Order: sequence, then C-alpha cells, then structure tokens
Amino acid sequence: MDKTYPSAADAVADIVDGSTMAVGGFGLVGVPIVLIRALLAKGTTDLRVVSNNCGIDGWGLGELLAAGRISRVTASYIGENQDFARRYLGGELEVELTPQGTLAERMRAGGSGIPAFYTPSGVGTMVAEGGLPWRYGPGGEVVVQSPKKETRMFGSLGGEQEEYVLEEAIVTDFALVRAKIGDTHGNLVFEKSARNFNPPAAMAGRITIAEVDELVPAGSIDPDDIHLPGIYVHRIVQLSAEDAADLPIEKTTVRPRPAEKTTVRPESIQKGA
Repeated sequence: MDKTYPSAADAVADIVDGSTMAVGGFGLVGVPIVLIRALLAKGTTDLRVVSNNCGIDGWGLGELLAAGRISRVTASYIGENQDFARRYLGGELEVELTPQGTLAERMRAGGSGIPAFYTPSGVGTMVAEGGLPWRYGPGGEVVVQSPKKETRMFGSLGGEQEEYVLEEAIVTDFALVRAKIGDTHGNLVFEKSARNFNPPAAMAGRITIAEVDELVPAGSIDPDDIHLPGIYVHRIVQLSAEDAADLPIEKTTVRPRPAEKTTVRPESIQKGA
C-alpha cells in the first residue's frame, strides 16, 4: 500500500480545530518542522499537543505556540521557550507536566493497546498526590490542577513491597514525526538522536504522518534496520533537499587545515651531506 502524499499540506489537510496531536522531537532534534509549518499555514487552532517540550521561541512547535494555535500541552519540561513559560504562567495555556520517561511510556502504551501501567516515577510527589498547576488564572491563581492518582503496593520484583502510581496511556487523533529514511509502506529509520520521542509519538497517533529526508521503494530497507514498522504510519511525505537541511541543531564550523608536512625520501638524501 503506497502511503505517500504529494505535499505536507495535503498530508495535514484533515487536521481540524481542537485535534489532539503527538509530536516527535527533542529540543531541536528530530522535529517534523515541515508538517508543523504546513499546519501553521492551514490555520488550524485549539490544538492539544503531546510532546517532550514545545519547541523553542520561533522554531518548531514554538511557531504554532506564538501564533496562538495551541491550547493545551502535555510535556516533560518548558525548557528555554520563554513564550511557553509566559503563556503558561499568564493563564493562556493549560500545561500538564509529567516525568519524561513516563510521558514516553504513556505514548508507547497507547500504541500497544495498554490502557494504563504502574510506575515508581512520581511517587511521593505532586505527580501522584495531585495539585500540580495545569492552568493559572489572570491573577496568578491556580484554576485547574492535576488530580490525585491511584497508587498501589507491589513486591513482585523480588524485593520488599514498594509503592507505584498508575499512569494512563495516551492516544491522540494525529501524530507528526520526522525520520531520516522511509519507504512507501511507511517503514521508518531515524537518524541517531532523532530516535528520541519520534517512535512513541508515532505509536500514539490514530493517524500518523511522517516527513522523511529520503523516500525509497518498499522492500529497500533491511527489516533488521527498521526502527518503526509501517503499521504505525499512515501517511508519508518526502522533504526537499532544502527542507531536509533545515537543522538548526547542527552548527558548521571551519578551522584552518594544519600545514602539510614535507616528506623527505631517503633516496633523496645525498650521502655525506
């Protein structure tokens, strides 16, 4: 089944206002920037985003955020995005902060058909006990806060009974991811550290859209080299060379080459010199 789309605009055409959306990437690495910009151009708003972070000021998800298109974010940290922090603290944005590993596992569980799981991360903190501010009011008061979560004691790992907190899986309407190589059936290979939140985000989406640097025919990728099978990917878009090179995480540095050493051959040395 050929899953290729002629453009990013065509691939995101049915993402409507109010959609939930898992987005791959970590900071500036592995971000599906072309799909994000296609969504920005489309004008879709009131998006509920699940991603490790919300990009940076002026790039990645930060572009949608700056345009006021995102209403809720489930993330691990605010990072260096000052606009994200300002909107959150100013009451313009609802934010559910969750431990990084828990967030990745919630998305992976959603794609695996697992409704919830227990984890020790967050036990004894507001993550489990509730009260984390999700939304502030105009006066700085907390108007929406996280609920208390179920906890349970387990000793099945061979040790003493320990407390674990129940975390629910995440399934979203759509997912946007970035890969190095993809085939026409949607099998994906990620580039180095871009294999961060992209696989679990792709698993969480009911409809997953991937942008790829290189598109190859089905069967071209060795099965052992596939990082994410095509069963999780529904649409795939090949990037232009210019778009594929839009990687602000990469910095080109140039230094002068050391002076070449002159090699003196033994036979060129005159005896007695």
